[in-house]
Amino acid sequence: ACPRAMLQATVKLCCGIAHDHLRRLPGLKLTAVAAIQRDVRGLVLRGSHHLPSEIPSYIQRLVGKDAARCAEPGGDISTRRFSSTDLSYIHQGERALQRALSILQHPPSWQAEAVLDAGAAVSSAVLPGLGRVFRVEAVLAAPVGWLHRELFEELEQMPRWNPTLSRVEVLQHLGEDTLVTHEVTSASPVGRRDFVSVRHRRRTQAAVYLVGTATRLERLPAQEGCIRAETRLSCIVLQPLAGDPGCTRVTWLLSGWIPSAVTDRVLPRCQADFIGHLRRHLSATARP
Repeated sequence: ACPRAMLQATVKLCCGIAHDHLRRLPGLKLTAVAAIQRDVRGLVLRGSHHLPSEIPSYIQRLVGKDAARCAEPGGDISTRRFSSTDLSYIHQGERALQRALSILQHPPSWQAEAVLDAGAAVSSAVLPGLGRVFRVEAVLAAPVGWLHRELFEELEQMPRWNPTLSRVEVLQHLGEDTLVTHEVTSASPVGRRDFVSVRHRRRTQAAVYLVGTATRLERLPAQEGCIRAETRLSCIVLQPLAGDPGCTRVTWLLSGWIPSAVTDRVLPRCQADFIGHLRRHLSATARP
């Protein structure tokens, strides 16, 4: 048989196998599969003598690249896996993240607040649609991975070390990066509050972003003895400290949940208290 005909038959077989396998990869579009097949046919036209052995490795490299793109933030979202309500929670978390990123990338003119914690700097700014937003910055003697685990993956254990909370419950896991949670505070000067929130995370090489925003859940009305409160936006950014990966730079944006008349006094105090509780927890916990 003609070598070119044999090569074409080989390509046809490989592309057929690849199409059947690739089309089942989550998030990989058929246009990407067609592009892979087109590129393989291009190898035939160039007439490589080692084509039969090159095709599988070439396809594997292309598959790896597209699969990696599918694994980027938001890549696990599939309309077949989630209901429309679930997707609305995921999109709510993504919108909160984009809003926080906009504030971080285009920072307003922050005004310093009174020093409430020797190791934390608190500032605030008034932003359209959010009102007064408070920002706390601190460096904690723990790696990003440990703080990420405590503040997202072990969220329900938070009342053990944060006495301002009496209960935290994860109501739904939506993929790997989105949660619907219910938190109840302990008694305080502003009363007991409970929150229903969407919590969402994004992990990059440079930082971990943990965002939260209020949501509604029909089956969970306000709890007896509590006032339903709402967090407009919360975003905790965890970044390795330059030159010391065993320490983490923490930036926390927080807006909303109590009447504006007491916001200026209470929210920065809550942020400083939280950082203090977290410091004590990490100092009392053995970490890798």
